[in-house]
Amino acid sequence: MGNPADTTRNHAPRDHMHGGNAAPGPGRGASDAGTLVDEHRDHAYTADKDALLKRLSRIEGQVRGIARMVDQEKYCIDILTQISAVNAALHKVSLGLVEDHIGHCVVGAARDAQESGDPQLVTDKVQEATAAIGRLLR
Repeated sequence: MGNPADTTRNHAPRDHMHGGNAAPGPGRGASDAGTLVDEHRDHAYTADKDALLKRLSRIEGQVRGIARMVDQEKYCIDILTQISAVNAALHKVSLGLVEDHIGHCVVGAARDAQESGDPQLVTDKVQEATAAIGRLLR
């Protein structure tokens, strides 16, 4: 998953309320790595952030356990079984985040589109969600 403090991602941050890539403006600026920093903090998952972090910590522990199994030269099928469990746990986290994104960000974009009269706001959010789901299915 990587370090949450890592700012060297290969994608531009998204403006979570209005769709599209975040652009420099109030509350946004360039990071040391030359990518934009998304200062938006209103994400759907923040209400369950502690539970999400706890689940990710558990998954991290599972991955460390797999590394120990490899180091101890455990039976390959046992290792593959544990890898399958980690993948299932990550998929469960991913689906929860997708559900939160649709329920909060896409719905918010629909509300913004209705208020502003700009249907592109919701179109952008739906395309963003569709692309994320596509990446999960690879």
